[in-house]
Amino acid sequence: MEFRPFTVELRTRFRGLTSRHGVLIRGADADGTEHWGEYSPFADYDAARANRWWTSAIEAARGAWPDPVRDSVTVNSIVPQVDPASARAYATAGGARTAKVKVAGGAALAEDAARIEAVADALGAGGAIRIDVNGGWEVDAAVTALAELERAARTGGIERLEYVEQPCARVEDLAELRRRTDTPVAADESIRVAGSADAVLAAHAADVIILKAQPLGGVRRCLEIAEQVSPLPIVVASALESSVGLAAGIALACALPEEPLACGLGTGALLATDTVRDTLLPGAGRIGPRPLEVIA
Repeated sequence: MEFRPFTVELRTRFRGLTSRHGVLIRGADADGTEHWGEYSPFADYDAARANRWWTSAIEAARGAWPDPVRDSVTVNSIVPQVDPASARAYATAGGARTAKVKVAGGAALAEDAARIEAVADALGAGGAIRIDVNGGWEVDAAVTALAELERAARTGGIERLEYVEQPCARVEDLAELRRRTDTPVAADESIRVAGSADAVLAAHAADVIILKAQPLGGVRRCLEIAEQVSPLPIVVASALESSVGLAAGIALACALPEEPLACGLGTGALLATDTVRDTLLPGAGRIGPRPLEVIA
């Protein structure tokens, strides 16, 4: 196998980052066909979490993904914490009809509401908005914030939020919030950090399950989790990788027995530079697998 360190730059600061770093791994399958994997865990991850990324990278480099059952999936756009005018442009990127909006909460709640209202107006009738909090709220704050953000979506012309992703850090808080709000709750970090959905399922803490190929140990491991959580709906999302890592998420989404909800696989739009010549980007609101020319 060959190992190539890489750095890619982001177009805008995202979750406090302006660049992503990792290692590309070139390998081959039993027939000698070349394949690439990406190993790019975040710097603060411990060995157990980073090892799952390594497992995913080796799976990809060996060409060990299952065959797809569909040739593309719908994707959501990604709206960072930007002003309302900029949010409108992000919301409709790539022809998406679903937007994932990052929110900060707290003192920034009014700004979050203005952003969501702008996104709802930009998407128009038939559009959908989901919000991502990255575990930033306590339960009481979440109840208050969701009421305000649901109002903002309605003002913009969308009846309700599709779901709120990881509103609270603790699984038991997700479960309590589900009992206190009508907004569906999606679990991301509660599954990704643990490496399994066991705790979330035991606590009845989610209406939607977020799966990310690299953080959870690869495509095949995610398919096992998908079977475990059925019939809960699934969203496949990226972990802010280069296009080589993003390809694993696309492979997962296209291999799921049931088509997932709109996937968070449009993150190539956040990259200013990439590890491949042509970044994996959605078109007409969909994305699918294709050959990659690695240039890193």
